[in-house]
Amino acid sequence: MSVSKIAGFAALATASLFVLTGCAAPAATNTDELVPTDPAAAALLPEEYKDGISVASDIPYAPMELFDENDNPTGFDYDLSVEIGKKLGVVLSFNDQDWDGIIPSLQSGTHDIIMSGMNDTLERQEVLDFVDYFSAGFAVVVAEGNPEGINSFADLCGKVVAIQTATAQIDLINAVNPSCDTPIEVLEFPTDGDAQNAIRAGKAVAGVNDGQVAAYTVQTAGEGAYFDLVAPTDAPEGYTSALTGIGVLKANTGLTAAIQAAVQSLIDDGTYAELLAKWNLSPFGVTEATINGTK
Repeated sequence: MSVSKIAGFAALATASLFVLTGCAAPAATNTDELVPTDPAAAALLPEEYKDGISVASDIPYAPMELFDENDNPTGFDYDLSVEIGKKLGVVLSFNDQDWDGIIPSLQSGTHDIIMSGMNDTLERQEVLDFVDYFSAGFAVVVAEGNPEGINSFADLCGKVVAIQTATAQIDLINAVNPSCDTPIEVLEFPTDGDAQNAIRAGKAVAGVNDGQVAAYTVQTAGEGAYFDLVAPTDAPEGYTSALTGIGVLKANTGLTAAIQAAVQSLIDDGTYAELLAKWNLSPFGVTEATINGTK
């Protein structure tokens, strides 16, 4: 999947009723008492949301959101929303919503917030406010142990890179090449799996993908034994990291404030860092839950 889904394009408290639409997954509940673990954040939550918050998410987009072997949702967004629910002391329901209808689902009142790897863009800010919780971009997948010592996009100059055809990653390499004495050679493959196999076979030294997708590949391929992740900081203009946010309708300022306070509390107490590490996403974390951080 290219970065286009992120740029063109999770929620259960410890005592929660699990609701999933658009999927045959069973309901799951537990009986712990709903007590906010951050009373200050919970106090910001408008009364109308204290009976629950409905989350819209286009599944799958691993590792942000996906289904487990039992068709239950999981992923970084899902886990983060579980912890947001704990902070606020409310039930969050996680709902599978197709991408084209994800913003309209808030406008119609079907759902309250979006957690779906959605980039905070100026265009979307005309309709939504974003609580930014992630910094997305491109990352590099290299063979386990990083034998070629790839630490930046510049280190790919003169080397062979395997990329899925017709993706934005090819445009990225074309943007890097003018700065190379010897250009990067691109091998195109019909699927990302084929590109991964080329790296394992030694036909390419690296692959390039969306940061989240690359992280999930490194974490899961060969049960984590095949690849390492490199998160370069020298992307050319237009390919730098983009903030990902929780989308809330602009009229719902109280809900936005409560969610921002909950996410910041998770950052401050270390829970956020633990979730990033769980999903191999630590290089893409933020230190502050800004609102509409894209300027």
